[in-house]
Amino acid sequence: MRPWQTMRFLLQLVRLNLRAAMAYRAGFIAGVGFMALNDMMWIIFWTLFFSRFPALRGWTLDDVVTMWAVVATGFGIATGFFGNCRAEGVRVIVSGRMDYYLSLPRNVVLHYLGGSISVAAFGDILFGVLAYALAVQPAPARWPLFILLALAVAVIMLSFGLLLNSLAFWIGNSEGLGQQILNVMITFSTYPLDLFGVAVKVALFTIIPAGFTGYLPVTVLREFDPWRLGATVAFAAALLALAMRVFYAGLRRYESGSLVATQG
Repeated sequence: MRPWQTMRFLLQLVRLNLRAAMAYRAGFIAGVGFMALNDMMWIIFWTLFFSRFPALRGWTLDDVVTMWAVVATGFGIATGFFGNCRAEGVRVIVSGRMDYYLSLPRNVVLHYLGGSISVAAFGDILFGVLAYALAVQPAPARWPLFILLALAVAVIMLSFGLLLNSLAFWIGNSEGLGQQILNVMITFSTYPLDLFGVAVKVALFTIIPAGFTGYLPVTVLREFDPWRLGATVAFAAALLALAMRVFYAGLRRYESGSLVATQG
């Protein structure tokens, strides 16, 4: 598929998924609202913390809120529009339902990732944008940078989830393992990196790339650094390329489920 055809296909896929989710409008609104409220509880916790301790190893309340806003927005974009990057996407592989995506003349990995959406994840996007706008109150010039960094975080989250799901091609049902690792990444992404020792910091920039989803975006938004911005975007692109390569390598090991039904 050509780039414009791929984009058109992606937009159609998103539109159809949203229409399906909005068929149960009350459930959609409730899911979005409760997730945004859940995220807000953490901001309340940090607000209470910083009311007692004005700074935490150089981190202020604005820094922590910014970190949560970027991570929540990026995670919401990744899992909201590409629901199969979550651990639940493993079920598609181990149950033989990849047959459906392989039977169509479309980009397989894109169709697989966008095969479902997460309604609750749109609550993360709502929370992230509102938290940054209302709590941090950035200058208008900061918004394009925030959006760029949130998109980079989304690509990293998406790629890391695809890597974890691809383990299923080699070890079978890896849903539980993938969910635990993804939870670890999200947890470390939302805590100031300066709280940890050197060994943990190295791990968070290599094994579990939480440093690229939480720490670097905050430092770029706090004081613009083109090198750190470039490192974040470059890492997102490299991780996506690696994830796609691993996915297609695993796809060659895929065992068909011999499904004869198709999805509408």
